[in-house]
Amino acid sequence: MKLFAIRFFATAVIALGCIPSAYSQNALPINAAASVNGVIISNDSVEQGIQAALAQGQKDSPELRKAVLGKMIEISLLSQQADKDGLANSDRANRELAFIRQNYLADLELSTYMSKNPVTDADIQAEYNREIATLGPQGMITEYKVSDIAVATEADAQAALARIKKGESFDKVAKSVSLAPNKVQGGAVGWVQAGQTLPQIASVLVTLSKGQVSPAPIQMPQGWYLIKLEDKKSSKPPTFEQAKAAIRNGLMQRKQFEFLSQLRQGANIVVR
Repeated sequence: MKLFAIRFFATAVIALGCIPSAYSQNALPINAAASVNGVIISNDSVEQGIQAALAQGQKDSPELRKAVLGKMIEISLLSQQADKDGLANSDRANRELAFIRQNYLADLELSTYMSKNPVTDADIQAEYNREIATLGPQGMITEYKVSDIAVATEADAQAALARIKKGESFDKVAKSVSLAPNKVQGGAVGWVQAGQTLPQIASVLVTLSKGQVSPAPIQMPQGWYLIKLEDKKSSKPPTFEQAKAAIRNGLMQRKQFEFLSQLRQGANIVVR
């Protein structure tokens, strides 16, 4: 249900950090970490690779930095050999490079938009106050344990729904056809509040009974979804500090969704 992350493998970024140069190994420019057959690997590129590794949970250490630089040297060697072998201008290479470029620019555009339209602490406080105000006299929140299936087209979603209606488990169908990373967990998302999901999901989620699957596919910017309500519970609301991170993430997803919706409205999209 989360807006997909528009990113590509870190080594693609690393490869872009290799700059042709006439410098030798013994006469490197100030911002160079290494030279491979005269092709410079910059310190900035090494740092980018390290940050990518840290984002994946690795710990900063001299060994990690050495390993990142070593991997970048290997990539430079392989890419240079690919040039020599005439692979750089092949149809396959051009397709893959165009895909990498498109994904990088999409990620850059989204991150630039979010930096210009950040979720502020005031936004988070206002959303928290709004959610608390909707709890009513009982002062309790409702949480939903959800699983989902994400597919590319409405036809794929209808086919998945038909399998579930015939008796196949949601878990089995999710593992079979879902495009989301959580397919390996049978589509399990975990506990969420309706306000932490996008409006299309929330409007369906609150109508489901325990064990029920959404009666029709739900259209989202990144595809079509089926959701299942695994369980539901009521509990006391968290404090502002406890809820702050989740609210921030929800508001960021909402901003991203609204931005993509604006782009869709102004675009001429034709789907076969």
